[in-house]
Amino acid sequence: MAYYRDLREQLKALDEAGLLTKINEPINKDTELMPLVRWQFRGLPEEERRAFLFNRVTDVKGKEYSIPVAVGCLAASREIYALGFQCRPEEIVERWTQAETNPIPPAIVEGGPVHEEVHLGASLTEKGGLGEFPIPISTPGFDCAPFTTASHWFTKDPETGKVNIGNYRGQVKSPTRTGIFLSESNHGGYHWKRCKARGIPLQAALVIGAPPAVAYTAPARVSLSVSELDVAGGIAGRPVEVVRCKTIDMLVPAYAEIVIEGEISTEFIEPEAPFGESTGFIGERMLNPYFEVKCITHRKNPIFAAIVSQFPPSESSLMRQLSAEGNYLRFLKNDCNIPGVLEVAFHSIAVRQICVIRMKKINQAHIWQALHSMVGFHPATGKIVIAVDEDINPRNLDSLFWALAFRMQPHRDMLVIRNRTPSMDPSAAPPGKEMEVSMHEMAGCSALLIDATCKWDYPPVSLPKKEFMERAKEIWERLGLPRLRPQDPWHGYSLGWWSAEDEEEAGLALQGEHYQTGEKAKKNRVPVK
Repeated sequence: MAYYRDLREQLKALDEAGLLTKINEPINKDTELMPLVRWQFRGLPEEERRAFLFNRVTDVKGKEYSIPVAVGCLAASREIYALGFQCRPEEIVERWTQAETNPIPPAIVEGGPVHEEVHLGASLTEKGGLGEFPIPISTPGFDCAPFTTASHWFTKDPETGKVNIGNYRGQVKSPTRTGIFLSESNHGGYHWKRCKARGIPLQAALVIGAPPAVAYTAPARVSLSVSELDVAGGIAGRPVEVVRCKTIDMLVPAYAEIVIEGEISTEFIEPEAPFGESTGFIGERMLNPYFEVKCITHRKNPIFAAIVSQFPPSESSLMRQLSAEGNYLRFLKNDCNIPGVLEVAFHSIAVRQICVIRMKKINQAHIWQALHSMVGFHPATGKIVIAVDEDINPRNLDSLFWALAFRMQPHRDMLVIRNRTPSMDPSAAPPGKEMEVSMHEMAGCSALLIDATCKWDYPPVSLPKKEFMERAKEIWERLGLPRLRPQDPWHGYSLGWWSAEDEEEAGLALQGEHYQTGEKAKKNRVPVK
């Protein structure tokens, strides 16, 4: 089937797949909407999570909105994320690799649904400006305002003209002004610094309800030399249709739901936040740039899109995790030329800070090459990076802890890398004290590299061999016992230290001839010293 042209086609596909929950009773966007969706991340297994569409949205002042709110439609679960890529969950990493290695530039069209309604100049606030939209409070009781969360900021490098799409929170401050959290470690912040050096504001377009291919690229760490719009075309398998903005020099998706055009000041910054962040802590108030709205365009009867972005696991953490797994696998295998890398796994609870690299050991030096390269990709990603053998399931904590317990020694197989960049990490410095920490320590941040691979041959894994476990599984199922969920390792296998004599004696036991082994042992008795 053709790739989704817009959010509406994606919502239709979610509904047909039984992955969309429609709420038709009044729900308060400020006190009820996000807590309701949040419960599925704190009270349901991942396979039971759904996207939500709220059709009757109100606020704390009693206002009723005609605009529905969609939440969780991008990544409430791996299954939903995979549906957004039109693939199976196990194919997500491959699809990311294909998209990044085969980017397709966008196609400029004269007009599109996103320009069905235009508000600018004297009409900018005729429907309330930003107040027209039911922007939820994500963390009621802690957030200082409604924030845009599925907010895809389009900015342009003033030197190269390359467009970047980044997903940054946007605090609603007035009908025509938002805050924006621009970190120095993201490309939007890079564009802002370049404009500041030139004494000009940074033009930006805030896109909400983008076509899913565009939405998936926004939180991904795409190479600075490549535009996310091109990668979005790679995901879709065809060019993303774009239109020119009305007031700024920017191309935006023609089939987006809402586009807010304006400028980000490089002359002044102002207080922004608190806001519940994906690290699992409230992001504290800080001085950040602000965005002044010049024009608002949207479809007739638009849909407002949001993501769950607070305590992990969340939609935000899963989006970052899955895109990073594809990016880092391609980087290590292709760009760093490490052939033994089989899989890169991030754990969503740690938001790109705990990474496991599964490797087929071709050369022992490849292990440390992969570990060092991993933290070299981005200064804020990978606080704990672990290399494991190909028989270890990097997503199973029991399997991972087993490798850590018995395949490494801390004094020999661990290395601390200093001078890392903090990423909303409260362990780096006390709240409010970040700037007081010595710059020599780069805010006190570091990374731990661990080689948890076997350094020599090991005895076999102490589980029955595969054929016996498979036969027992057939019996289990025939007896109608509870459904099994096999976890790696679920059968025994050799790790190199297993002699022909050992194999022979195990074979004798299976023939009922274990007395022969006993007789052999008797002949090989030695005196006690």
